Amino acid sequence: MKTLGIEAEPYLYEFEPSHTALLIIDMQRDFLEPGGFGEMLGNDVSQLRRTIAPNRKLLTAWRGAGLQVLHTREGHRADLTDLPPAKKIRGRSKTSIGDAGPMGRILVRGEAGHDIIPELYPLPAEPVIDKPGKGAFFATDLHAILQHRGIKKLIVTGVTTEVCVNTTVREANDRGYDCLVPEDCVGSYFPEFQEMGLKMIKAQGGIFGWVSDSGKILAALEAASSNTTT
Repeated sequence: MKTLGIEAEPYLYEFEPSHTALLIIDMQRDFLEPGGFGEMLGNDVSQLRRTIAPNRKLLTAWRGAGLQVLHTREGHRADLTDLPPAKKIRGRSKTSIGDAGPMGRILVRGEAGHDIIPELYPLPAEPVIDKPGKGAFFATDLHAILQHRGIKKLIVTGVTTEVCVNTTVREANDRGYDCLVPEDCVGSYFPEFQEMGLKMIKAQGGIFGWVSDSGKILAALEAASSNTTT
């Protein structure tokens, strides 16, 4: 597949399918499902659930093209030895990380709520990056995996736009990856944060990356497929 262009802001994103991975951030049950920890905190999970359908469509097409997919989950060891005390107490909620929640212990690896939603569940060959922080590169082997697989560019989707997506895009940018964020495939509990989170990525000529939508990525995938069969 040759290099193609994806219409994006602030300018055209150069798409090299063989060197590009789809990185899906934290589409976990506790964040997105009704009755989960996110809703327990008073958040409107429909703001995140609107991203499921476009993510699923993009993921299906991406897999169909034989391209690389990675997933992340935010969570901690069962003994919480990787949980900073400041993160444990921040928010001053009666229920916090490690406590019993609607779907098991909150943000603890192996618990039901920590797992990825069924609609986007990883295939056996798709790496799942378990991260203890907001960014997918902190205290993980993500960078090593991407380097070993020849990945230079990332399509970053998932939740939430202003926290884990934004942090990961900034980390990736500092490591030399070109990141494209499809706005319909990322979500925030707060519409104003969704808007500003995307603006921060594409500001100042794309200081952290590019912003587009899944339809334009799907069109590029289709064009890439056509080029390989003609």
